[in-house]
Amino acid sequence: MDPIFDYGTLVRIPFVFLDSSGSVVDPSVVKFEYHAKAVGLTTTLTYGTDATLFKDSAGRYHADIDTNQSSGVYFYRPFATGTGQAAREAKFYVRPKQFRP
Repeated sequence: MDPIFDYGTLVRIPFVFLDSSGSVVDPSVVKFEYHAKAVGLTTTLTYGTDATLFKDSAGRYHADIDTNQSSGVYFYRPFATGTGQAAREAKFYVRPKQFRP
């Protein structure tokens, strides 16, 4: 089952890059993209440029997604190019808020 969060939660997505032998590797370029389906916009983050994509240690990163954009399904994809090239896709769900300003 996909994770479920409340509207407005800052969702932290951790991810690790491994080489073909299973050892942690630092890729040449690390990116992270996410898409709030209801809004229809894809955001792409680049490590070293964007403040919401972090390196925790060698090969270990995380991205923070602000869910104040929309409720519904969010798709995300961490990926790397060059050395350590890899990608994965997943999703989570954000419940609609019940309170209106």
